[in-house]
Amino acid sequence: MMHKRVALLIATVASFIAPFMGASINIALPTIGREFSMTAVMLGWVATAYILAAAIFLVPFGKLADIYGRKKIFLSGMILYTVVSLFCGIAPSAPFLIAFRVLQGVSAAMIFGTSTAIVTSVIPAEERGRALGITTAATYLGLSLGPVLGGFLTEALGWRSIFLLTVPLGLLEIALIVGKLKGEWAEARGERFDLSGSILYGASLAALMYGFSRLPAPAGIVLLLAGGLGIAVFVLWELRAESPLVHMELFAANRVFAFSNLAALINYSASFAVTFLMSLYLQYIKALTPRGAGLILVAQPFVMAFFSPLAGRLSDRIESRIVASIGMALTGVALFAFIFLGASTPTAAIVGNLMLLGFGFALFSSPNTNAVMGSVGRRHYGVASATLGTMRATGQMLSMGIAMLIFALQVGSAPITPANHGAFLASVRVAFVTFSILSAAGVFASLARGNTRHCGT
Repeated sequence: MMHKRVALLIATVASFIAPFMGASINIALPTIGREFSMTAVMLGWVATAYILAAAIFLVPFGKLADIYGRKKIFLSGMILYTVVSLFCGIAPSAPFLIAFRVLQGVSAAMIFGTSTAIVTSVIPAEERGRALGITTAATYLGLSLGPVLGGFLTEALGWRSIFLLTVPLGLLEIALIVGKLKGEWAEARGERFDLSGSILYGASLAALMYGFSRLPAPAGIVLLLAGGLGIAVFVLWELRAESPLVHMELFAANRVFAFSNLAALINYSASFAVTFLMSLYLQYIKALTPRGAGLILVAQPFVMAFFSPLAGRLSDRIESRIVASIGMALTGVALFAFIFLGASTPTAAIVGNLMLLGFGFALFSSPNTNAVMGSVGRRHYGVASATLGTMRATGQMLSMGIAMLIFALQVGSAPITPANHGAFLASVRVAFVTFSILSAAGVFASLARGNTRHCGT
């Protein structure tokens, strides 16, 4: 019993730290932009660099964890994350800050490619939904406190204090792992690590995601084509590899695994950029302070944190497919309502819609994670956790890429000023139209996964 509680506590703390940082930084972006004279597109890279690096390294580190030990990779990632957070807090310029955010993304891949796998390794299947609901709630608690504390810290101590606050939290987590987490989990011990496949996978994914952010420039199209070709070659390589990075039968023969991951990809693609867009909208259009904007944005993750454990427990009793699909549909309704956002939109309407978005996401996230982890055997827990994390990071990257592409087309490279507020608002509306369409497709992907009961191998 104590073993389960310790593992759940450590995974819960880890689930809190990175979302807290991300939500805090979103609130601080206008302040960072003013200090370093950054455009809207460059500001987007403060968030995007982290997500891109995490997406590239999640699956390789998930496989390394299955082979060499999930605790070992998890601890190494937390140490690196803590050190790099300190460097972000003392970054002298925008390029340095973005470079350190890349390293933060690498360390986050080590953490989130293993934390869910550790919980799944320790917690019995009949209690898994509840446990994953708790870690999901911690994620949303970080998102809830991020805008409020981030706004307060930015105004009182400057944006650098957000990164520096993460250092003691990281040290606490390291102490818990070293002192309290006993045992190791490496069900794929003895397999060879597919280094060639990992390099091919990482380069292809980087080309795809960076290429998307460069659209509509010709270089973006070339990178997208190169990335797509690279992924096709990677699949062929993995089918023939003796010890593949990813067992392709997980996608080809496991309908629940394939469609649950697709649903996650679509869900994050449709929803992640909401906080980024609304943070800019509330501060530039509504002229709120970082703290004021944070108090409004907290509505969404607060609802997510409250309902996620309930949704996880529900998925232990009811088909995950049903709960998650209802959540995806509610998310789509909230995104559609944001299409009508304008300079005079009442604050109460914005808060109510953020709460609806949060409720929909809570119903989707932990049941969907439960479906993914319950659909595979123990030797694949690390890769399954990392694959789901990759879908999340790739979806987040695509979401930010869509927002940045629309900004590039509508606003250009100019900083956001009252003179181009009209173009900025038009960009926000186009983004929410795109996200609403994506969410509708996500409902069908979620329903298509089929029965999630007794599908583990």
